[in-house]
Amino acid sequence: MCGRFSLTATPDEVRETFGLVELEGFPARYNIAPTQPILVVVSSDRREPGSNLPERQAVLVRWGFLPGWVKDPRDFPLLINARSETAIGKASFRAAMRHRRVLVPASGFYEWHRPSKESGEASQAYWIRPRHGRIVAFAGLMEIWSSADGSEVDTGAILTVSANRTIGRIHDRMPVVIKPEDYTRWLDCKSGEPRDVADLMVPAEEDFFEAVPVSNLVNKVANTGPEIQEPVGNSLPPAKAPVGKANGGQLSLF
Repeated sequence: MCGRFSLTATPDEVRETFGLVELEGFPARYNIAPTQPILVVVSSDRREPGSNLPERQAVLVRWGFLPGWVKDPRDFPLLINARSETAIGKASFRAAMRHRRVLVPASGFYEWHRPSKESGEASQAYWIRPRHGRIVAFAGLMEIWSSADGSEVDTGAILTVSANRTIGRIHDRMPVVIKPEDYTRWLDCKSGEPRDVADLMVPAEEDFFEAVPVSNLVNKVANTGPEIQEPVGNSLPPAKAPVGKANGGQLSLF
């Protein structure tokens, strides 16, 4: 599950990482929350000069997925995550998995470890960032929703997968990470079927992320400064005993 993330890299760093032709400036964002605009990278119809590869473009979408067939958003849960294991077969995500796969640039994400009530322990927030310190690309889906009056809204969701052992100490789900060498294959929705990218939807390597305990400042959407990423400790919860495949569900805002 991914309910908050951050993008603090500069526009130049994002442009270079994803091979974008152009990218407008944007501020560092330390606490990106559902329903807010998020930056996604898509494959365009134009070709790179002197190459057969399609150009990549950056667009803004609303973080909260709405299938095109939804009549009234008030009657449909706004989904910010899609389970990678079942997205290809779900009516909500099937079309986007085939035609509108995107990359979501991020500097990392936040997750909360919520102990059982019996333990008496308080929840602990973690800032989970790539150890190499560079930009990471989450696998995402995009859908264009049209209202009855003809107006359109671009919406998006982040794909998740069962967490690796490291992140599993905090939560049983994590975002799907797409490696740079797989960007083109993931974005190729013209010749690449969902089954052709199924192998990319796996947990990140055990040492890819590091988890930093942070204060509860991140809990409030109004807190948007770098102080929310300040460490408050250096320990992870104990490793969970293996109990079989992790479970998780779609996260709804309603």
